[in-house]
Amino acid sequence: MIEVTTEIRIHAPIERCFDYARDIELHTQTVWKHTRERAVAGVTTGRIGAGDTVTFQATHFGVRQKLKSRIVQFERPFLFIDQMEKGVFKSMQHEHHFSECGEQMTCMRDTLRFKAPLGLLGWATERLVLKRYMLAFLESRNRKLKVILEQQPELNG
Repeated sequence: MIEVTTEIRIHAPIERCFDYARDIELHTQTVWKHTRERAVAGVTTGRIGAGDTVTFQATHFGVRQKLKSRIVQFERPFLFIDQMEKGVFKSMQHEHHFSECGEQMTCMRDTLRFKAPLGLLGWATERLVLKRYMLAFLESRNRKLKVILEQQPELNG
C-alpha cells in the first residue's frame, strides 16, 4: 500500500475550506483539465456529506475509468474520509484533515492511501509511476482550491 500526504496553508476560515473541499463542482473545476473528470452518479452537484457516494468518470493514462467513493467518516469542519467502493484500484482511501493554524488561516492535509491490483506488476507500478502521479494530482488540485478560497468570500449553497 502506498501513502501520499500533502499539506497547504489557506488564508480562509476552516468551515469554508471544509465546505469547498467537499463541493463536487469545485472538485471537477480544480482537477487536471486533461482528465475531463466529471461526477456521473451519486451526488453530482453541491456538497457531499456523511454516507453519500459519488462516482467520478475521468481519463488517466489514456484510459477512461470510473471510481465510486463513499464518505465513511464526517466530522465538520475537521475531517472527512472517502473510501473507494468500486474502481480500478484494489483499495483507496482519502483523508481530508482541516485545522486552524492562525487567525483566519487553515491548514489542510490530505492523506491518500491506495493499492493497485495485479500483484507484483501493481506493486511496481505503485512505486514507479502512481505515487508521483497521485502526489502531483493532489498538489495541483489543492493549489487551485487555495486560489479560489483566498479570492472568493463565500460559496453559495
